Amino acid sequence: MNRADRNKAIGAVIDRPAHRNNVTGCSDKETGDCTSAWGDMSTIVVARKGGQAAIGADTLTCLGTTKESAAYVANHSKIIRVGDSYLAVVGHAAWPLLLSSYFARQTEAPSLESARAIFEAARELHRALKEEYFLNPSADSDDEFESSQFDCLIANRWGIFGLYALRSVQEYTRFYAFGSGYGYALGAMHAVYDKANSAEEVVRIGLEASAEFDGPTGLPIEIRSTHLGCSFGASAE
Repeated sequence: MNRADRNKAIGAVIDRPAHRNNVTGCSDKETGDCTSAWGDMSTIVVARKGGQAAIGADTLTCLGTTKESAAYVANHSKIIRVGDSYLAVVGHAAWPLLLSSYFARQTEAPSLESARAIFEAARELHRALKEEYFLNPSADSDDEFESSQFDCLIANRWGIFGLYALRSVQEYTRFYAFGSGYGYALGAMHAVYDKANSAEEVVRIGLEASAEFDGPTGLPIEIRSTHLGCSFGASAE
């Protein structure tokens, strides 16, 4: 994992100017700025247990300091389906729509069956983001690579994975979380993992803990799941 991605994983604070764009999560109520290392976001989580992989996200977005909950926004989902995979994304609120547009234009859904396969898909995606979706790839001037400006988690019948903005990929063995509430989610999931009956239960508890204590994370939550090593298709609301 490179330095920038490692900083994100441990929750280092990144200074950034205040802005008023819609984001997946709320900014600071006083300044309008979100200084979480994950940017202006919410919380997404993923887990695997007992032959099941599950992924989940909260549904809150914000316009500046104004909360836009699922009760007022119809297209509030941060989870998209890509072939045999579910992707949950944190970052700017445009990402779910943008990624849905990109993958819908592909003649065949990419196979996201391994860290290497996800990296190759992310490499092609980054090229299209710059050429067709006008991505500004600038991030930290010390980064070795251009940033894709979003992080996402992936769940499918092959496992659970994390894709970082500089396109490093990790495969997880138990659970993980991204977003402003990731610390609360990781703690809660760690506490219940051995006792939980399913990956869905682990994901639900992680998200509920984040929504309870993290300002940018809001209920209701969404969860999708699939059986590991089997055909695709289970889901839970």
